[in-house]
Amino acid sequence: MTYGTTAAPESNPHANAALAADCEVCNGWGSVITSQGRHELCQACQSPTERECPDSS
Repeated sequence: MTYGTTAAPESNPHANAALAADCEVCNGWGSVITSQGRHELCQACQSPTERECPDSS
């Protein structure tokens, strides 16, 4: 039994399914697998945009 270890970080990013719904890049998954084999959020649908920011007026 191992003591004093911490849990590994979450290996897969959590995508917003509502934003990914109609994305053609990730086919609605919200994440893509890179050529290095890593899961990353889809830059096409998961990137913050101006429409998601609260209106400052």
